[in-house]
Amino acid sequence: MTTPITLSPAPSSLGGAARLALHDGSVFSGRAFGAVGDRARRAAEVVFNTSMVGYQEALTDPSYAGQILVMTQPMIGNYGASPADTESARVQVSGFVVRELSALASNFRATVHLADLLAQQGVLGISEIDTRALTRRLRTAGVMQGVLTDDPSPSDAELVAQARSAPSMAGLNLVPLVGCSSKQTWDQTLGGWNPIAQPGAAQAPPRTPRALRVLALDCGAKSNILRHLTQRGCQVEVFPHDTPPTDILARFAAGQFDGLFISNGPGDPAAVLATVATLRAVLAAPSGQVPPTFGICLGHQMLALALGAKTYKLPFGHRGANQPVKNLLTGRVEITSQNHGFAVEPESLAAAGGQATHVHLNDGTLAGFRLTDRPVFCVQYHPEASPGPHDSGYLFDAFVAMMIDRRPTDFASVSRADGPAVTAEALAPV
Repeated sequence: MTTPITLSPAPSSLGGAARLALHDGSVFSGRAFGAVGDRARRAAEVVFNTSMVGYQEALTDPSYAGQILVMTQPMIGNYGASPADTESARVQVSGFVVRELSALASNFRATVHLADLLAQQGVLGISEIDTRALTRRLRTAGVMQGVLTDDPSPSDAELVAQARSAPSMAGLNLVPLVGCSSKQTWDQTLGGWNPIAQPGAAQAPPRTPRALRVLALDCGAKSNILRHLTQRGCQVEVFPHDTPPTDILARFAAGQFDGLFISNGPGDPAAVLATVATLRAVLAAPSGQVPPTFGICLGHQMLALALGAKTYKLPFGHRGANQPVKNLLTGRVEITSQNHGFAVEPESLAAAGGQATHVHLNDGTLAGFRLTDRPVFCVQYHPEASPGPHDSGYLFDAFVAMMIDRRPTDFASVSRADGPAVTAEALAPV
């Protein structure tokens, strides 16, 4: 048995007093950690995540850009941080809020304390505050703008005023800050984290006679999404989010790729005008010239906007690793990982020709849709995440199947990927 390596119980990146002020006038006081001592004031939207583990994946998820992240799990940092557990090249959050920062990091894979990781990345954290009270406030009133600082000089009233003047996430385009600026090749697979390699796995993902080529529009793509594609034998090329539609359609017509992937990302989908315009032009291509297309999270929202549907801001969003979603094509319920603050309006989607395929069982919001006349489908949640269950990995298999036959995803193809079909009664609307 491997003996865990216990890191030093005294991380160097601990500071003194810090405060988090919200635009509703409330101020929470605690202890600073991470990038302490610079006395900067970090203004951003304050959101909460209910996951019990996975804080490093959340911190490095580009979808959290422009946000101060609150973890509802009371102790954070007990297993340190590892380079293998990142979803991007850097910490993306504007600030980090926890109840208790563990001084002890015991994990044979860890290389650094969480506090020291944040210090290296220039991100301030605050601990020793009542995150339950803070979460209840955000849950009741909705997410709000806040200011996080370890600067003792401004008054509480000054910090609240700064929070009230901070820009809202609505109308904010953050994609250029997190996506790539030039074409890149991706070749990492899931490696030892491939669930198919684990004991008791049902079957391997579909393999194809040749490697399928995927053009991925990078709006802030999580690394694990790209790993899932390469794990299935795909050759993945990552393109900037503002790649012109003429370039995409010309490459597809020339046989340079087999499928188009639209990634997750931060901010308001309606503000990412360049990508929405690109997708609108791609979806409007003549029959047979629309690439098989799969979108996740922000990609789901932008595909809906490109069709003519509408999006809206959720009061406090869905951010956690235990969100139940029903697949309306198979009748099965999936336990999913989610991270979004906007959603697609179902009525406008139906009017634009989209068909709902997944629904969130907690509040009935749209969690996925497809087109019945073009090979396009997408989901609002994160099938690449593995918070325990791997319920949604079949969606990557459905994308592979769609690239092979170039037909819209239907009941049969999704059932092949998700297991045997269930009874007709289970398909009744929720």
